[in-house]
Amino acid sequence: MFSSSASWLAAGLCSALVLSSCAAPAQTPPATALPAIRPDSTVLIAAGPQYDRGAVHRFFWGTHYRALWGLPVTVPVFNLRTAVPGGLTPIREGGSFQTKNLRLVDRSGVQYVLRSVDKDATKALPEGLQDGPIGRLMKDQTSVIHPYGAYIVAPLAQAAGLYHTNPRLVYIADDPALGEFRESFGQALYLFEERPEGDQRTVGSFGNSAAVESSRKVFTNLVASSRFQIDARQYLRSRLFDMWLGDWSRREDQWRWASFPAAGGGTTYRAIPRDRDHAFFKFDDGLLTHMIGWVKSNYQSFHEKIRLADVEGLNRAARPMDKSLLAYLSREDFRQIADSLRNSLSDPAIARALAVWPAEVQRMSTADFTHKLRSRREQLPAVADKFYALLNRDVELPGTDEAERFVLEATGPGQVRVQLFRLSPQGSELLHERTFSATETRSLKLFGLGGNDAFELRGLPDARLQIGVYDGAGQDLLEAVPAPPKRPGSRLTIYDSGDGNTLRLGQLKQEKYQPRAEEFDAAGWLLRHRLF
Repeated sequence: MFSSSASWLAAGLCSALVLSSCAAPAQTPPATALPAIRPDSTVLIAAGPQYDRGAVHRFFWGTHYRALWGLPVTVPVFNLRTAVPGGLTPIREGGSFQTKNLRLVDRSGVQYVLRSVDKDATKALPEGLQDGPIGRLMKDQTSVIHPYGAYIVAPLAQAAGLYHTNPRLVYIADDPALGEFRESFGQALYLFEERPEGDQRTVGSFGNSAAVESSRKVFTNLVASSRFQIDARQYLRSRLFDMWLGDWSRREDQWRWASFPAAGGGTTYRAIPRDRDHAFFKFDDGLLTHMIGWVKSNYQSFHEKIRLADVEGLNRAARPMDKSLLAYLSREDFRQIADSLRNSLSDPAIARALAVWPAEVQRMSTADFTHKLRSRREQLPAVADKFYALLNRDVELPGTDEAERFVLEATGPGQVRVQLFRLSPQGSELLHERTFSATETRSLKLFGLGGNDAFELRGLPDARLQIGVYDGAGQDLLEAVPAPPKRPGSRLTIYDSGDGNTLRLGQLKQEKYQPRAEEFDAAGWLLRHRLF
């Protein structure tokens, strides 16, 4: 199976070959601790002159950023022995299907990474196809990526008050210090940046967190215990920033999480986006690539306007995460954060970010990017409102593998309030509370997951809301207080897995069910996040 970072080309180009054959403001993080690079020299080099194509090819397969890939730029030469005090030692090769990574460590044990500017999505293909027509087209479509786009995201994120890596553009020569990696990594352009993992107390742009963790670790903790919580407002701010950049590839593995102690011995996680290869994506300027975009609406191009009709496609890769992490935020939360973000991304902040590009890139791209970034910034409130509406059509509220108490209360015509409490020997603690309205939400599902949970139903919501209560594992108590009479047209259903629950529900509709793999327990819940 292709990873999502490569399959966007594989699926689209295979289709196209058939067609062609037929025809509240966050605090700004302090400065980074990334060491200053001490270059011995500079080099004038183009990132990808091989992406230059003739007019006919560009007509069908797009102009994209081919001119930038072929533009020679002045870049510091990165010598591993002298770039930082004490030098750097390469320890491991890595990366996705597209990007080559080389992990480095300094004399203090701090780890960094070199990420290739040029990409190669053909590694996702079977070996026999990599050098054929599909492979060549996939490699050619690397030109949809701005070769220096990730380089300006850090100062933009700094202005937005968000965590970020701090990539620096460097050239790796045929450096003997590469050792066994010399042949694979020499003589190419890379981004040098911190590796966002582990103890990062010296890195302000990671929140000076003592423990930066992977999405797999964080989501495992989130479904194990309610003592682990995401800072949902900070995550939403990051997601709106993604949309402003046109970065549609934001699946779970594109994130790391800074952890912080919370009251009562808990942990709060804040998002650290990483891997900005698809920021400023430019795909739809060829006849065939434009046609592919009709089918694959997540292949969003970075234009002057964010198309509100395409907000759903723009966020498809992150949808499971968004639905889980943003479910308790209100429309007003979305509005406040969008307004705050828009105000943070001032014209001077945009200008400062674009000024970090090499001078040659600035001359070619600054005017275009200034106009587009300013225009898209003004759309953020409308985009946030559309994003909210999409997420709130069908809402899922999970518990954890510990004991919780859900209170579902009809508070008015077409309205229900959901409260989620942590249960402990010391009593109950309110974790989340939100009122849902039929004007925004058509279905609402509550999942107990593990633990001996309690579901308390107060009143009977009217038929405009379809509500399902899924007990999950454990011996749960499901109780209506008081037991309501049967109401014609009600769409509240209790789904009982039959594993020893206590039911006091009067005439409420009940159904036996066999839980699907992704809804029964914590391990199953991770399936929908591609993390288990």
